[in-house]
Amino acid sequence: MTVAPSSPSSSSPGSASSDRVALVVGASRGLGLLMARDLLEQGYRVVIAARNDQTLRAAAADLDPSGARVLHRVADAGDPESIADLVAFAERQGSLDVVVHVAGIIQVGPLAAMNRGHFREAIDIMTWGPINVALAAVPGMRARGHGRIGIVTSLGGKVSAPHLVPYSTAKFGAVGFTQGLAAELAGTGVTATTLVPGLMRTGSHLQAQFVGDVAKEYRWFALSATLPFIAMTAERAAHKMVAATLAGKPVAAIGVSAQAATRFGGLAPSITVRGMGIFARLLPRTADSGPHVRSDDATTVKGQDARRRLASPLVNALTGLGDRAAKKNLER
Repeated sequence: MTVAPSSPSSSSPGSASSDRVALVVGASRGLGLLMARDLLEQGYRVVIAARNDQTLRAAAADLDPSGARVLHRVADAGDPESIADLVAFAERQGSLDVVVHVAGIIQVGPLAAMNRGHFREAIDIMTWGPINVALAAVPGMRARGHGRIGIVTSLGGKVSAPHLVPYSTAKFGAVGFTQGLAAELAGTGVTATTLVPGLMRTGSHLQAQFVGDVAKEYRWFALSATLPFIAMTAERAAHKMVAATLAGKPVAAIGVSAQAATRFGGLAPSITVRGMGIFARLLPRTADSGPHVRSDDATTVKGQDARRRLASPLVNALTGLGDRAAKKNLER
C-alpha cells in the first residue's frame, strides 16, 4: 500500500515525503528490483544501481515508465570510488533516507572446482559492497540525524553450506560488518539492519554460476530455490525486508528456513556443521576431489546454460514457478 507523502519534519521512520530518497544497490533484477518497487510504492524517490547499464535501464523502465520517480546509475559495489560517486549522486536528488545493499553473486559447486577468483569476486560484491555503501552513506545520515541502512545477507551467512562456500564466506563477512555497524550507530538516529532471508523464489537459479558437474549442480540448486514449501515468494520476502529496514530493526530473519538456521545454528553449531557434512555427501562430486583450492581459472557456467546441459523435462516442470518468477523479476 502506498504511504501518503508527509513533510520531513513530521515523517516517521516508516513514512516518506516527496524529497526523500531511497538508494538500492543491486536493483537491476530479482530481489533488489522488488525492494526498489516496494520503496517506490511507499512514496520514496528511488535511485537504483547495478553494474550493467542495459539491464539497469530495463529495470528503471519496468519500475517507472515515466522516469519521474526512478533514477538509475551504473556502479560497482566492490569499487569504493564508484560507490562514493553513487551516494553523492543520490544525495543530490533529495534527503537520502534509506540505503539498501542487495547486490550479490551465487557460485554453486564443490570447493575442489573453485578458485581464488571465485572467492575474490564474492567478497568484493557481498562483503566489500556493504562496507563501501555504508561508509559512503553514514556521514550524511549522521549529519541529518536520521537514516536507515539495510544489508541483505542470507541464511548462508549464518550457516555455511557445502557447494556454496565463496557465497557463504562473503555473507558471513556482511553479517559481522552490519551487526557491528548497528552497534556503533546506536543513539545517532541512524540504524543498520542485518537482513537474513531464507530460500526465495526470485528466479536466481537462471543467473547463478555453476562449476564442477554443472548439470547436476544446477538440478539440486534449482529445485531448492523454486519448489513450494522450500522457497518463499520473493515479493513477500522483499516487503518484509523493506519493513524491517524502515523500522530500524537490528536483525531480521525472513522466512522459516532463515529463522531455523539462525536459532539452531547458534545453539548447536557442531551439530549444524555435521548436518551440513551429511548434506554434502548427497551433492554431486567432481573427479578432482583434492583439498586445495586452485588458483587457475575454472570454467563457470551460467544457470541458463546449465539448464540446457541438464535437459531434464521433469526438472523444468518442477521449477516452473521459479521460471515465472525469473521472467517477472527480469532474471532471464
